[in-house]
Amino acid sequence: MAPAALESRTRDRILQVISERGPITAATLALDLGLTAPAVRRHLENLEDAGLIAAHEVASSVRGRGRPARSFVLSDAGHQGLESDYDHLATEALRFISQESGEGAVRRFAESRVAELEGRYAAELAAAGTGTAARVDALVGALTRDGFAASARPVGEPGSTSPFTGIQLCQGHCPVQHAAREFPQFCDAETDAFSRLLGVHVQRLATLAHGDHVCTTFVPTSTGIPTSTVAGASAAPSTTPTSVTTTPVTTTAVSPTEGSTR
Repeated sequence: MAPAALESRTRDRILQVISERGPITAATLALDLGLTAPAVRRHLENLEDAGLIAAHEVASSVRGRGRPARSFVLSDAGHQGLESDYDHLATEALRFISQESGEGAVRRFAESRVAELEGRYAAELAAAGTGTAARVDALVGALTRDGFAASARPVGEPGSTSPFTGIQLCQGHCPVQHAAREFPQFCDAETDAFSRLLGVHVQRLATLAHGDHVCTTFVPTSTGIPTSTVAGASAAPSTTPTSVTTTPVTTTAVSPTEGSTR
């Protein structure tokens, strides 16, 4: 592979990992990608100069000498670079639908679009069994395949019955982020679909559309999946997305109102 092509491929890999796991440090990126620390720092400097990533300051409760390691997230320009021009066309079409037929028509369109995804995912989650964690893993795989750069991580004490124990489902990229900024019906419909697919009431904590660097959904695991609640049943009530600054989960004592990190 030509040097220029190799450089471009490495740059794209770094952007993708930042999208999925940001905020993330240069050291972690180097370890995950099998690159040298100087090579990663060089790419990060170039990406930061291009305005595609931004440093994310994380307050640390651990005192030590020197400044804490810098972590990086995608900037607005970085997210837009992953967006398709079709997203802008979709937003124009949605504005026309809203003006001609009202907000209800936009909501029905969003529900119809999500229903198609839900129908495809339902069989995969059913095959994963009734355990919430296994179903979340299956959902992560399906979302990632569809371009949402999904990941999941546990929060709270394992085995605890606390309502704050669960899994944070993260989406580092959203194919309809631009449209969802103006039409939150897409976020609401997706949240309701997650509740039906997972069989528990989930809570949306943060969204890319509202300016956060990742979409974060809290999935409780303190109760088992209700056998009467399966994909295709009536939707659980959704929680209106709120803008929450999210940080990486590095401890087990995290409440669902603390974000993580489509």
